[in-house]
Amino acid sequence: MTAPLTAVPGQPAPLTDAPRRRRRSFSGGSPLVYAAALVVVASTLGPVVYAILGGFRSNAQLAADPVGLPDPWVTTNYLNVLTSSSFWRYALNSTVVAGITTVVVAVFGVMAAYPLARYRFRGREALFLVFTLGLLFPLTVAIIPLFLMLRDLDLTNSLWGVALPQAAFALPMTIVILRPFLMAIPRELEEAAMLDGTSRIGFFWRILLPLSGPGLVTVGVLAFVASWNSYLLPLLILSDPAAQTLPLGVATFSSEHAQDTAGVLAFTSLAMIPALVFFLAMEKRIVNGLQGAVKG
Repeated sequence: MTAPLTAVPGQPAPLTDAPRRRRRSFSGGSPLVYAAALVVVASTLGPVVYAILGGFRSNAQLAADPVGLPDPWVTTNYLNVLTSSSFWRYALNSTVVAGITTVVVAVFGVMAAYPLARYRFRGREALFLVFTLGLLFPLTVAIIPLFLMLRDLDLTNSLWGVALPQAAFALPMTIVILRPFLMAIPRELEEAAMLDGTSRIGFFWRILLPLSGPGLVTVGVLAFVASWNSYLLPLLILSDPAAQTLPLGVATFSSEHAQDTAGVLAFTSLAMIPALVFFLAMEKRIVNGLQGAVKG
C-alpha cells in the first residue's frame, strides 16, 4: 500500500485525482438524456422508415399487419412510380423552383449582408433589425396579399411566382447567418487588399466570397430543403398540373389513388428521399456553418 500524500509546509499541496474523478463523472450523459434522445429520434425517423418500408408491401399486407415488415418484399409500387412521367415532371419542377430559390437567396443574401457587416453608416443596426424582425413573419401571414400581387404581375402558374417569394421570405434568415461570417473576416486582410489596388468589389468577389463559403453552403442547403418541401404557396400559385411541384404531386396522387395505400407510401417516400439525402449529405457543412455564425 502507498502512503497517502500529505502537504509539506512551505510547499504547494500535492495534486489529487479528485478533479479527475469529478471530470470523469460528468463525461457521460444521464440515462434520462439518452432516453429523451431516443424518443426524439424515433418520433422523427419512425414515420420516414414506416413510409419507406410500407412502399415495399402490398395493400393486403398493410391491411393484415399495418406495422409489420414486408413479407415478401414488393418492388412493384416503386417501379410504377419511377416509370410514371408525372412523377418526373413534378420532380423537375421542384428541382427548378428549389434551384432558383437557392441561387437568389445566396446571391442577394450575401450582397445584403456585405454592407451590413463591413460598412459603417448611420442606421446600420436599425436596418439589420428590420431583417431580423422578418423572422417573425412567416409566409402564411402574407399569403393572401402575396397571391393578389402575383396575380396582378401575371406570375400565377409560373415557377418564378413560387421561387421569388420563397427566396424573399428566406432572406432574413440568410442575412442573420451570413452577417457574422462577414464580420469575422479580419479588416487587416481588407486593408492589405486595398494596398494591392483591389477595390471593394474586387475584395468582395475574390476574397470575401471564398472565405464565407461555409455560410453560403449553410443558407443554400436550408433554402433548398425548405423550397423542396413547400406546399402552401405552390398550392395557391400553381393550378396547372403541368407546373405543380412534388408536394402537390403527392396530394394529387393520394387523392387519385386513395385505395392504393402502398402506392401512396411509395410515391411519398420517393418524393421526400432526395431532400432527405441532400440534407444528410450536407449535415456537417450546415453544423460548421452555424457554429461559425455563432462564433462570429
